[in-house]
Amino acid sequence: MRMMMSLARHLRWGLMLCLTVALASCSSGPDRPRPAELAPNPNLLGVRLAWSVKSGQVMFPLDVKVGGDVVVVASSEGAVIALQASSGAQLWRAAAGSSISAGVGFDGQRAAVVTQQNELVVIEQGKEIWRAQLTAQGFTAPLVAGGRVFVLAADRSLSAYDGATGRRLWVQASRSADSLVLRQGGVLLAVGDTLVTGISGRLVGFNPSNGSIRWEAAVASARGTNELERLVDLIGPASRVGDVVCTRAYQSALGCVNALRGNVLWSKASNGFVGVHGDERQVYGVEGDGTLVAWQRTNGERAWSSDTLKYRRLSAPLAIGRSVAVGDDSGQVHLLSRDDGAVLNRLSTDGSPIAAAPVLANGTLVVVTRNGGVFGFKPE
Repeated sequence: MRMMMSLARHLRWGLMLCLTVALASCSSGPDRPRPAELAPNPNLLGVRLAWSVKSGQVMFPLDVKVGGDVVVVASSEGAVIALQASSGAQLWRAAAGSSISAGVGFDGQRAAVVTQQNELVVIEQGKEIWRAQLTAQGFTAPLVAGGRVFVLAADRSLSAYDGATGRRLWVQASRSADSLVLRQGGVLLAVGDTLVTGISGRLVGFNPSNGSIRWEAAVASARGTNELERLVDLIGPASRVGDVVCTRAYQSALGCVNALRGNVLWSKASNGFVGVHGDERQVYGVEGDGTLVAWQRTNGERAWSSDTLKYRRLSAPLAIGRSVAVGDDSGQVHLLSRDDGAVLNRLSTDGSPIAAAPVLANGTLVVVTRNGGVFGFKPE
């Protein structure tokens, strides 16, 4: 019996390892389909590399945050770095004290990360102002908003801290019975005066002042006969336009919710591993096989799909200008047309996988690689 229990623990840990940020350890074997060959770069969109810096290796679910002309990144060994988006100049650098497991949260003033020692560390202008011990691991970047810091933990509990002092204001324990969680970032954002987070397959709206639940909206339901098949965690990044939040449930569905009323607008079957982005017309996402899809934001019907980048292990996308930017595991950043998915341009970094969804910071497209390269691209 003891041997069986030990085996079960090892199997569960193995499943956890398989559900990492890019599913690298589970999709790199000899049976992995051959990535699509890249056609010659059409170079239809004038973009140039404006700057590049090194931040340190990134082996955790990084969420790059932007505040005006400031972009904040972090590295696995514990460095938190603020860069000027327009020039790449380092504004400040801080050390979290141990390896980082989730980050970065940033509101333009304070930055926050979670360490592998289960500590929440808050930094202001390059100086640590406080840290707090958490009761569980964290893989979702903290949300820094309204003078508070919100943390979604791996046990699906949600807690709030005073941003200036670190005093815990409230904690909401999870009612979910699921024991398996993804080792990647979930959904945690503010919509007006509501704190919106993903709990299993549901978007849940909380009162940020006291943690009480205002509404729940099911994007996907658990199905299957084992824990892995029943896993329906919502994964970030999510796409917010006005009061509508669109999000992906891991390997099962994609849907949009009105975060003011808490009702599901639509939900469609979709088999993907990374989050989504969008604009007023469409939501853009990547299927598990690398197909890039645009769904109509109003009803979820497909507008177009492109298999140009099939099996290239893509990052979450970013809608930028007239294109959709998405990174792959060879360090390429692809710019495809928002209208039909046609390739417009291709940008090179350092050859290592793109570690996070690209972001737009003061007119600069910023991407981060696993080897710690931070690259800023600008239109010509």
